[in-house]
Amino acid sequence: MASPRLETFCCPTRDAATDFVLAFQPVFFNSICVASASLGLLGTLAQVLPKRGLGYRRFGQYPLQKPSASSRILLMISVCDILGCIGIITRASVWLGFPDFVTRISVNGTESWPAAFCVTSAIWIQLFYSATFWWLFCYAVDAYLVVKRSSGLSILVLYHMLTWGLAILLCVEGVAMLYYPSISSCEKGLEHAIPHYITTYVPLLLVLLVNPILFGKTASAVASLLKGRQGIYTENERRLGTQIKLRFFKILLVFIICWLPNIINESLLIYLELQPDMNRELLKNVKNAALITWFTMVK
Repeated sequence: MASPRLETFCCPTRDAATDFVLAFQPVFFNSICVASASLGLLGTLAQVLPKRGLGYRRFGQYPLQKPSASSRILLMISVCDILGCIGIITRASVWLGFPDFVTRISVNGTESWPAAFCVTSAIWIQLFYSATFWWLFCYAVDAYLVVKRSSGLSILVLYHMLTWGLAILLCVEGVAMLYYPSISSCEKGLEHAIPHYITTYVPLLLVLLVNPILFGKTASAVASLLKGRQGIYTENERRLGTQIKLRFFKILLVFIICWLPNIINESLLIYLELQPDMNRELLKNVKNAALITWFTMVK
């Protein structure tokens, strides 16, 4: 669960919407976080470890001698996902072990380590999941460049600069805007929170909106390339084109299932924040939907 609400949990002056989801079944919520992140961690490790040191999947009878840029990008996506899962497991485990952890973060609190751990773990989670989004974008770009014969291992350095540079820049800028001028001042108004939410969701929306276009162009270019060899489209080439489309479709489907609840949930919570009275009967369905998506996005 990588939500910009993680950072707002660390604010001693939280808004009513954040308090609403934070106070609802916290033990159950953190238990689901640990279980879900652990399953995700094991699943990612199962994919990465057996394939370590192998090249990219062969097409036909022409195996690549070295891992391509795309295969290394997929490895980096897995590494970022693993580190993000570790952050979620650590954070949720501490919260389970110290049920009063969040309440000890207050303006007049004498302990600094609860706020320090809260902020550090939240930044860790946001950074690596933001990097995951940027790597997914780079994967779509690289797939298109491969078809256009413009990609190679040399461009991997550019991908690293783009991914880590933008991930760190947006993460630091968003957190600085949220906690400015101090952690005790955050969440006193949406002027602090909105820039933080924007910097969090920019890479996520980029993948949701741009990657389908790039994948579609790549699949069309592959079909044209295969057909252009002999002027005909053989059954094997048609099957290869279908496999490529199916692979792209699976990537997008899994991404949408995993991350769309975050966008829906955040939209609902912001809507609740804008209401003068969250306890009105008319908002009951909105609050229920917010809770459902809050627990759904953990998975």
